[in-house]
Amino acid sequence: MTKSEFSTRWGFERSEVSLANWREAPWSAWSFRNVSEFVPSARIAAERAETQPAVGDPTGLFQHEIGLSDGTASATGIMAATSTDALVVMRAGTIVAEYNKDPTAMAPHVVFSVSKSITGLLAGVAMDDGCLDPEAPVIRYVPEVQASAFGDATVRHLLDMLVSLDFSEDYLTAEGDYGRYRRAVLWNPVEPGGAAGALLGFLSTLRKGRTPHGETFVYRSPVSDMLAIVVERATGRRYADYASERLWKPLGATEDAFVTVDAVGAPRGAGGVSMTARDLARVGELLRLGGRSPSGTRILSESWVADTVATGGSQRAWRAAGNAWLPDGRYRNQWYQTGYPEKAFAAIGVHGQWLYVDPSTETVIAKLSSQPLPSDDEADRLSLDLLRHLSKAPV
Repeated sequence: MTKSEFSTRWGFERSEVSLANWREAPWSAWSFRNVSEFVPSARIAAERAETQPAVGDPTGLFQHEIGLSDGTASATGIMAATSTDALVVMRAGTIVAEYNKDPTAMAPHVVFSVSKSITGLLAGVAMDDGCLDPEAPVIRYVPEVQASAFGDATVRHLLDMLVSLDFSEDYLTAEGDYGRYRRAVLWNPVEPGGAAGALLGFLSTLRKGRTPHGETFVYRSPVSDMLAIVVERATGRRYADYASERLWKPLGATEDAFVTVDAVGAPRGAGGVSMTARDLARVGELLRLGGRSPSGTRILSESWVADTVATGGSQRAWRAAGNAWLPDGRYRNQWYQTGYPEKAFAAIGVHGQWLYVDPSTETVIAKLSSQPLPSDDEADRLSLDLLRHLSKAPV
């Protein structure tokens, strides 16, 4: 793409996008599909099977009117309002509707905290393999964090976000611990005269909160990064290699995925994974099928999947956190159980990334977005209304 073609397509020059602004609008509409141009990234290799042609919306699914608390809106209207870049609806394993804002739709798109759920799957594979004990102390695998908040935490505490951590998840600040965190994972520029450090070194500095581990669901991204390092230590494999060999290739993913890494190659398992919407939908289909790929390959045990998306997790710990948006929900192995009657489950990321699975209608929906704000309650409400409607609509 020439310089003029780029500016015509995106409305800005490529030279305007940098490490300092790549997560901000309007640049994010492009940079979210090109994260490896800003942050070092490791390739999660796929088999590169032949992909099917674009599906579009043959049944008019995206033209539906959707009831909201304050009126109605079209599906396409909600998709536009929530800055949707790509959306795939899969029913019983077949893509029945597909939207792509950008003609380069097969470029991998960062999924932010959906990455946590991918890391959870890798932990599940390691648990099934007998490499990882969920009840073991974290320091069995990573003794370097003995003096940190993780020193008396277990792997189960990591998996279910039950770590008591003195850390503020403030996406919009570049100061304090969160600023150090972003610089350690190379997501923000290093301060003048400073050094980026490394992820494990940063994690080793975090202190425990006032309450014991295990009592309350507390969403903190460094917990998932710690889990990714535990998975690497337990399996003796790099995150990207293990993901490729034990998840991506057996799944039948058709495009390479990527994970950002720090200066020494540690993976950003909390938010650094990029993939296409179609391959994200395949992840949802894997869990809908109880741990088997569409071709029948067993990737995860049926018991681990059931525990993750249906039966496991502490509702007491969830409610103690005051999560009113899913009052009957739970969190298990880095996945959300909605508590809805249809037993839907989900993986969710900032800036509007969703993987929503409704087993009652055999529906999987992957939604990739570039919402201007990392956290936007109104956009999330609209997205959830859209996903619930599409999962039930006839096709």
